[in-house]
Amino acid sequence: MRYTGPSCRQCRREGTKLFLKGTKCFTEKCPVERRPYPPGQHGQSQSRRRKSSEYSKQLREKQKIKRMYGVSESQFRNTFEKVSKLPGITGHNLLAALESRLDNLVYRMGFAPSRKSARQLIRHRHLEINGKIVDIPSYAVAPGQEVRVRTKSREMILVQGAMEQSTRGASPSWLAVDRDTYSGRMLERPSRPNIPIAAQEQLVVELYSK
Repeated sequence: MRYTGPSCRQCRREGTKLFLKGTKCFTEKCPVERRPYPPGQHGQSQSRRRKSSEYSKQLREKQKIKRMYGVSESQFRNTFEKVSKLPGITGHNLLAALESRLDNLVYRMGFAPSRKSARQLIRHRHLEINGKIVDIPSYAVAPGQEVRVRTKSREMILVQGAMEQSTRGASPSWLAVDRDTYSGRMLERPSRPNIPIAAQEQLVVELYSK
């Protein structure tokens, strides 16, 4: 079941910014900055408790990555099962697969302020891949494919606001973005050094290997 509560509670639960709220994550209004402890009545006392077990660390890392990309438990597990059969380092392959999702690319390219907003745009048929409308947020984009905001959708406030943001910086090196045409292309499958998230994906591999 997908989480439908306040996004910022997820960040506070994981003790780090998951960048779920667009520009708010970069301001002093970010709840992680104001209340750097888990949500709930006993949040502050929880942050002072004894060290977590190895299983707890593995579980929390899985939850953090899952929430960051906004995928359900079954989607995350299915993705892991698929990449575990591929050559290479499983943890790196897992992140590469999550980064290759259409909703993540729309966010990374700067066409939406968050992955959640990107999913909204995709479901409402505002995005094209190689000239064809795609309304599946989990669509796995392959190197060489072009992602483009439909012409009639480019004046949307959400899209314009995202495009005007400068706080997120440049797109990853494995993406090429043309802001004039509201399009972007995956140049190559992302490698771990070029995936800009702070995560210990090996803990997830250990968790699922039990």
